Amino acid sequence: MTDAPFDKRKAIIDALMRLASARAWSEIEITDIAQEAGVTLAEFRDLFPSKGAVLGGLSRQIDRKVLEETTDDLAGEPARERIFDVIMRRFDALEPYKESLRRISRDIQYDPLSMTALHQVAVNSMRFMLAAAGIATEGPLGTLKLQGAVLVYTNTMRTWLDDDDPALAKTMARLDRELRRGERVMEGAEDLRRLTAPLRGLGRALLNGRRSVRRERRGADEGDVDNPAAAI
Repeated sequence: MTDAPFDKRKAIIDALMRLASARAWSEIEITDIAQEAGVTLAEFRDLFPSKGAVLGGLSRQIDRKVLEETTDDLAGEPARERIFDVIMRRFDALEPYKESLRRISRDIQYDPLSMTALHQVAVNSMRFMLAAAGIATEGPLGTLKLQGAVLVYTNTMRTWLDDDDPALAKTMARLDRELRRGERVMEGAEDLRRLTAPLRGLGRALLNGRRSVRRERRGADEGDVDNPAAAI
């Protein structure tokens, strides 16, 4: 049985994308989206708190499609090839919304609040895209990997939005360049982490030493409270 709330969610996402393909982002009201989707404002509110959140819904919808279609075929390939494959699958999934995204991207590029919100959406998506590519995002360099993936994806998307070649040759070339650049950054970060490992160990030792001294002093002070000689 089809899940009705999911259908309404998709209807709202598709409605916004249809409106965005013909109208400026700032001209689209939530009432317009609800009417286009055939839902009430109350139903809209139950599913999304704003029209910006609808874009987040689109991102999750695309995430799911990519994750469902990702297989283990590339398990033996280098990390760069695995990430390349996953991100290109994402662009393929976004193709029906390309014109809408092109207009939205142009309209909100000078809106810092919207850009900040979309950046967080991208971070959440890239966390799952990297997981699909078999790339770990936990640990000391996890945040760097995530932010690097967002930068790679964002830069490549700018090319994709203007790439009308069905083969997406320009997009693939840009993605390859961005991934190679990101790979060099990560290699440098790994080298730096190895080089600074002794310093981090020394820093932890000094910190633990200070904590030990503070505990000893605190214990001595507490002992003085019960010592009659302390009053002299």
